[in-house]
Amino acid sequence: MSTLWQPVADDVWQGRDDSAESPQALRLFQTVARAEVFAPERLAGDIALLGFACDAGVLRNKGRPGAAAGPEALRRALANMASHDGHDRLADAGNIVAAGDNLEAAQQALRDAVSACQRAGRRTLVLGGGHETAFGHGAGVLDAFPGERVAIVNLDAHLDLRRAERASSGTPFRQLAQLCGQQGRGFSYHCYGASRAANTAALWQEAARLKVTVIEDLALLGSDDGALSSALAKVIADHDRLYLTIDLDVLPAWEMPAVSAPAALGVPLGKILQIVTTLCQSGKLQAADLVEFNPQYDRDGQGARTAARLAWHIAQCWK
Repeated sequence: MSTLWQPVADDVWQGRDDSAESPQALRLFQTVARAEVFAPERLAGDIALLGFACDAGVLRNKGRPGAAAGPEALRRALANMASHDGHDRLADAGNIVAAGDNLEAAQQALRDAVSACQRAGRRTLVLGGGHETAFGHGAGVLDAFPGERVAIVNLDAHLDLRRAERASSGTPFRQLAQLCGQQGRGFSYHCYGASRAANTAALWQEAARLKVTVIEDLALLGSDDGALSSALAKVIADHDRLYLTIDLDVLPAWEMPAVSAPAALGVPLGKILQIVTTLCQSGKLQAADLVEFNPQYDRDGQGARTAARLAWHIAQCWK
């Protein structure tokens, strides 16, 4: 395994112990298995939790650094949440830790780790890191299922299709489009929650060129859920596997202040959970991640709890 892989520190998974009350009074810190070595085939559960501790992509994209501390902060927020049916499938497979500005090596290490987990029969739940996480995670899924139709569903205020000389948190889906071309497969990208105000005309033109399906934030905030339900049903029906990536800046700033680029409008957590639930219960979700959490800008742990609630929900309802 890559030298960039590290096990999670012993003191991260801690919480309140209520087990004297009842054998069922357990929290995630008591049910999540933690790997000391990277061996996906030996993980206790079928959902491999991976961290991608990386700021390089955000820095290259001229954003606010701090997302490298996201995986540990989110694990600590998850640790004290109640463990219910499904959460015992979650196994902590450690972190990929980026070394300085060497983003490409970190993305390759994440790609290799994800592919190894997927080939070992484990689905992957990755905690970023900036949205550069999506290239390493998505590429690992594509590598593991070369003959299958894989849809990328991105819940995000940004399209992240930038043209740039070097990879960054703004380029992952352009990189995945290029990879799909190299692999001779279709690029199926669906972005929900994109803000017209947060993406230049050039990015919208690129999305049109690549035939990206976009449902804007204003459309998601409308009272009619029929279009959203139809769009999700079509994505599920038309593909063999789904990869879900959630940029936490899709949420309103008042719900998620702790990101590089807080959303002035955003899509509320309740609506995001509705989308996530549909994808989790489809039986086709193969991988999911939460990215851009930056604990430096959190307020009283509000953002960490919100993001952890999303991760908790994914683990519980993932079929």
